[in-house]
Amino acid sequence: MNGRTTVAHRILQFNAELAETTLELPPGFTVINPFSGPQKERVREVTTAFYHKYYDDDKPRRLVLGSSPARRGTAVTGVPFEDAQLLESETGVDVDGYAVSRPSAGFLHDVIRRYGGRDEFYADFVMSFVCPLGLVRRSPKGKEVNCNYYENKKLLELLHSFLVDALERQLAFGTDTSVCYCIGSGENFRFLSKVNEDERFFQRIVPLDHPRFITQYNRDREEEFAEKFLSAFREQRD
Repeated sequence: MNGRTTVAHRILQFNAELAETTLELPPGFTVINPFSGPQKERVREVTTAFYHKYYDDDKPRRLVLGSSPARRGTAVTGVPFEDAQLLESETGVDVDGYAVSRPSAGFLHDVIRRYGGRDEFYADFVMSFVCPLGLVRRSPKGKEVNCNYYENKKLLELLHSFLVDALERQLAFGTDTSVCYCIGSGENFRFLSKVNEDERFFQRIVPLDHPRFITQYNRDREEEFAEKFLSAFREQRD
């Protein structure tokens, strides 16, 4: 590309490349790709409005990386960790017809609000995933359920080169690589740390507990966990 581009342009270009991505998976596993799925035009409208609203500049930002999109979350909106209701109410982006609300997004919504709101938070961070496409597996009863890239040895083996490539491409957003925040202090952090040992993408990686773990099993400690997120995020704040 000639000339300077905005962070919004780079992220939307990354999404466009994901739309063309095909992956080989083990039997029983399926990719959920919001950028090429049946609602792709609607997802394109929502993501374009969102990223131009918050990322129409060339300022370096730090990455906050979850494991992979949930089939009822980012796979619906195309925007990491933003559910439909919060997108509409907090950003003014019209997502009519996408009325999915997720506890994880609600927890992060509170953290973002306390950080200073979406304008301030998204001026400092880009939220994304180690595996930027959703994954589902078929349960013994035939139901599709969310799964993570690390849940199956063969799955991880087949996805490994895609995951490393996707991480490298996300650095091209203009990422501040001094620190990366990893949502998921278990397997997601272990995998990302191992890749980072080999590739040196980031100077350091800070693990954060997954909001689903917090909201499902530690609801009485949400305030404590929220303060941990805020403390980590504010560490390098200007």
